[in-house]
Amino acid sequence: MGVLTFFGGIHPYDGKDISKDKEIVDYLPKGECVYPLSQHIGTPAVPIVKKGDEVLVGQKIAEAGGFVSANIHSGVSGTVKAIETRMTVSGNKVNSIIIDNDGKFTEMDFSKNIKPLESMYREDVKEAIKEAGIVGMGGAGFPTHVKLSPKNENDIDTIIVNGAECEPYLTSDYRRMIETPGKLIAGLQIVVNLFDNAKGIIAVEDNKPDAIRLLKEMTADIDNITVNAVKTKYPQGAERQLIFANTGREINSSMLPADAGCIVHNVDTIIAIYNAIIEGRPLYERIVTVTGDAVEDTANFSVRLGTNIRELIDAVGGFNIKDPAKIISGGPMMGKALFTLDAPIVKGSSALLCFREDVVSDLTPSNCIRCGRCVEVCPGRVMPNRLADMAEHGDIDGFFKYEGMECCECGCCSYVCPAKRHLTQIISSTRKQVLADRKR
Repeated sequence: MGVLTFFGGIHPYDGKDISKDKEIVDYLPKGECVYPLSQHIGTPAVPIVKKGDEVLVGQKIAEAGGFVSANIHSGVSGTVKAIETRMTVSGNKVNSIIIDNDGKFTEMDFSKNIKPLESMYREDVKEAIKEAGIVGMGGAGFPTHVKLSPKNENDIDTIIVNGAECEPYLTSDYRRMIETPGKLIAGLQIVVNLFDNAKGIIAVEDNKPDAIRLLKEMTADIDNITVNAVKTKYPQGAERQLIFANTGREINSSMLPADAGCIVHNVDTIIAIYNAIIEGRPLYERIVTVTGDAVEDTANFSVRLGTNIRELIDAVGGFNIKDPAKIISGGPMMGKALFTLDAPIVKGSSALLCFREDVVSDLTPSNCIRCGRCVEVCPGRVMPNRLADMAEHGDIDGFFKYEGMECCECGCCSYVCPAKRHLTQIISSTRKQVLADRKR
């Protein structure tokens, strides 16, 4: 089989060499931990603890507020200090549970959560995943138990593990695949067995040949799991592009992956499922890459949720420059630029990128030269230049006519634009307006 790919895309400098050889290291927070009640798509979780309560590692502190919602568990032991609004990486103040960390990290008895897998019905497995508070950990934060409950379960024939990690600089999923491949494979088997007609695919970009080789060796005798090498190209890890590359099926903005018979999960999500079902551990930690040219060292940390971002920067030796120009939560293409380090690590936090220069802000946009480069690289097969013009002029009808809602906001068009227009941001603003109007 050749290297699998999709239409469009770009090849930015990947920056992975800086941290890819750094083994995962446990980091235990020193200060208070903050748990926003909205770390997932859907209804915010509801606190089930109050000020003054003592909590343990792994204890549920907030309960899902609806079907599309997720439980939240403490990653530390200590005392509930307050329930109040705190700043998040998005720049919003969100109602949060603040726990005064006692530094002992006393755990609950997780063995009580473990049942023999062979004795569990499918609904038992889904309920355990829901109880563990697992969400999509690639950034979207969609509750996993909801994704595993499609309308027509018999139509699901492919479970894809997104091991592409196409965002530059990120190496957390790569380290997971290299260091804990057994958990990844076992977790995927658990998910595949939830559906009568499903098979599993672990899709890994071909710039990770050692991970591909290792996973292929370990799945050689497993009939219903395949390891696919996909072309190193951004945004290879986007759901639509990953599904097309591995199955040839297309979906659009009005469809879900399940409509194409597929379910896509991030590497860390699959391992969280393993931890919940086999070890009885809820989701209270994740892997975070700390990297960039503005920090003294780089690392792949296993971090307790709620940990202050400033602590992780200090843990790699701090900054090597007085004032880094840009710090990003997530990848450089779709991450969020931070204006404060006093925000917590949450379920969707994959990386902290620290840069000496802010290349994007230093660019001055000019008029479109109609070169068509944005159209060539757009994985959504739309015309970003024309959509941006319509968005700037408030032409919503034209925006719809030219399929503006098919933009996945990947940033490819802005990256290649010789006029340095902020195409993605312009289109994104109009998409958000349209979605808000639909909700109203």
